Amino acid sequence: QMSDGTLQTLDVTMLDDVNNASGLIQLDSNAKIPACSGAALTNLPGITKNASDPAIATNPSGGLGTVWQNTTSGEMFICTDATAGSNVWTNVGEGTGNVAPYHGWGSSLGYCAAGTLAGPTWPNVNTIDKFSLVSTSNATDVGDLTGTRGNNGKGSSSTHGYSVGGEVNVIEKWSMITDANATDVGDLVSPSVGAAEGCWSETYGYMAGGNPTTNVIQKYPFATDGNAVDVANLTRTGWTDRCGGNQSTDYGYCVGGSIQPRSAGQPWEDINKWAFATDADATDIGNLTIGCWSVGSTSSSTYGYTMGGATTALGRGNIIDKFSFASDGNATDVGDMLQATQRTFGISSTTHGYGAGGTNPTWPGTPSYHPVWTSIEKFSFASDGNSVDTTQDLTQARAAGASSQI
Repeated sequence: QMSDGTLQTLDVTMLDDVNNASGLIQLDSNAKIPACSGAALTNLPGITKNASDPAIATNPSGGLGTVWQNTTSGEMFICTDATAGSNVWTNVGEGTGNVAPYHGWGSSLGYCAAGTLAGPTWPNVNTIDKFSLVSTSNATDVGDLTGTRGNNGKGSSSTHGYSVGGEVNVIEKWSMITDANATDVGDLVSPSVGAAEGCWSETYGYMAGGNPTTNVIQKYPFATDGNAVDVANLTRTGWTDRCGGNQSTDYGYCVGGSIQPRSAGQPWEDINKWAFATDADATDIGNLTIGCWSVGSTSSSTYGYTMGGATTALGRGNIIDKFSFASDGNATDVGDMLQATQRTFGISSTTHGYGAGGTNPTWPGTPSYHPVWTSIEKFSFASDGNSVDTTQDLTQARAAGASSQI
């Protein structure tokens, strides 16, 4: 009954739901609903309680929209992509620390940027090609770099491809969401870096080694455009000539390579790795099956791969090597490419490694020994074996450029 004498009905349905009984909540001495611990609330729909954060492999029984509460930290996550084994958990507590698959591998498109054409003059180009990772359609020209490049390193964020160096110190990027030309977004530490390969973490791109001979590992940010910084060193005092670049979720890798001028025995088998979490020098964790330079490189979620390459003994050519991310150790020979190849563009899908373009690894040689091709081949990550022809082609026959995927 109200002060004016009228009667007011109180809907206690919600209180019934919470207390599972009819009745009212007794107010405290300040006429307020008393505070209570959230742990006392039970039967809340759609919430999974666990002492740890979810992982990408945490497949929610409730599917998309499942709420996950970390009872240790108090953080809350919502499943915003329920893909078995690759779930995305968005942090709705402090808004950081989302749990999502690493973007080191693509599921729809591969990109090849710039590179060198055939001899005898070996001109560089600025073309950006893209091709499908799910169909057999040929590549299309979708944009240009800011200048012609050769021996440029690769980088790939979740939205942009990167071309790094290439006898210049330029860092440039292009959108993988919409077709467009690249823009100059920063500079490398070295005044001129070529014949090096790149890799990347979730937040930074990396470039290791290069020509002129250097052992520097440098990184540049993805979130904001800016210059690279020198963060660490490789294990050798000099490192050049197209080493492979691989990455796991936590580590970057520099694989193979050589030093100039070359002599017998100088192609390297080294597998170097460094932690993304700490800017610290690389460690030597194993060897390739044979020393080589000018290798192509791709990465699955569990292994790093190198494709082809060249040696002073002319003895490699078509080998596909793989090494484990889970434990340090030597690589194993797991297959062959369709032909002896060096300086191929390496692209990684979620299921296959791709080698696009490339040139013959004969060394020393003359321009007539070095045909350049347009073909794109791939090999399976799920089972060891030889590569196969995708029947796709680049728009130009070329080698030694940057690559990315989305």
